[in-house]
Amino acid sequence: MKKKTMLIADSGTTETVWCWVEGGCFVNSVQTEGINPFFQSYEEIVYILQDGLIPQTKGISFDVVCFYGAGCLNEKADIVEKAIRNVISAGSIHVYSDLLAAAHGVYGHEAGIVCIMGTGSNSCFFDGERIVKNVPSLGYILGDEGSGSMLGRMLLSDVQKGILPEPLRNAFFERFSLTQMEILERVYRRPFPNRFLASLSPFLVEHIDVPEISMLVKKCFTAFIERNVMQYDYQNYPVNFAGSISWYYQDILREVAEDKDIYVGKIVKSPMAGLLQYYGVTDAYRSDS
Repeated sequence: MKKKTMLIADSGTTETVWCWVEGGCFVNSVQTEGINPFFQSYEEIVYILQDGLIPQTKGISFDVVCFYGAGCLNEKADIVEKAIRNVISAGSIHVYSDLLAAAHGVYGHEAGIVCIMGTGSNSCFFDGERIVKNVPSLGYILGDEGSGSMLGRMLLSDVQKGILPEPLRNAFFERFSLTQMEILERVYRRPFPNRFLASLSPFLVEHIDVPEISMLVKKCFTAFIERNVMQYDYQNYPVNFAGSISWYYQDILREVAEDKDIYVGKIVKSPMAGLLQYYGVTDAYRSDS
């Protein structure tokens, strides 16, 4: 009897993790460029799949593909489904939002407040079966508080305006070798400025003991807590987080939340391990989170 094969993907703007499962057991995982239909066309998504995924799956035919991704709402989800169907041989294809991946990954079938803090940020209230409330993210210009892109934007602004101490500004330019014109070019003219901004975040991690840096991060996270988390019933439900920013800055995140009397439960770098458990996968997916 043929074992059922599944391909499960968790995609953010920067990176997509694909895991395939056979007969309820984890087989392998690969990474490709992130897929977000708000920033990429159908043709661009097809190229990512053909160039990054297909060579690594070796023409496997899947019974089911479950794709969870940033920006996968309504007609945008249809674009991703069409692209996957064009490239991957699959019996059925389901496209969901990355928020649902995080909810399944950190809560399973329990209820609670779910937050994503990665390149972008988002949040929702999950009732154990579905998302019933969502404060809109609004993207890296109008929202994305607490995200890598906002941290990068705040860092660049403080560096350029001379707010950070001179030794720290010198360290920044030595690390990234960016001129003011190059920064403006990357932010205002080139594709994926949110990815560029988020790529600056490791500098903050490396200098987190500097008071000006820790205050910058706290200000960013406070904005996320106040403008997103506090619009849910946080007094009666735990708040769980997924995403690289929440993972690497979790000490500050917990401190900011505690100051607002908010209980933070799980913080995971990736929801994939929990997502596979949600689908009953017996062999655990291993990551560094």
